[in-house]
Amino acid sequence: VQLQACGGGLVQAGGSLRLSCAASGRTFSNYDMGWFRQAPGKEREFVAAISWSGSATYYGDSVKGRFTISRDNAKNTVYLQADSLKPEDTAVYYCAGSLVGVSSSSGHYGLWGQGTLVTVSS
Repeated sequence: VQLQACGGGLVQAGGSLRLSCAASGRTFSNYDMGWFRQAPGKEREFVAAISWSGSATYYGDSVKGRFTISRDNAKNTVYLQADSLKPEDTAVYYCAGSLVGVSSSSGHYGLWGQGTLVTVSS
């Protein structure tokens, strides 16, 4: 399975973006999926995660109430709806897949996409 993230761009503070992560291969539904982000000079940060069935979701404290993770296993795609964006949300956003359970720890994810840049202007 390979992951391809897209949907990043430049947006003003208060705006919205919808990130998508499309997976190739027929085993996407086996993976718990997560979104992480990394801002320049900072460590990678957990954003959100969703179980393989979509029945459970988890969010980092900094995005809770503003971002929504979802997935469509029929389309092999996981989404991140980012609303009420703030300048501090500026980062490269990565999608990742885990076969060992959903987690906020990047070490649980063995499959990573290439990242998509989100820039939020003030």
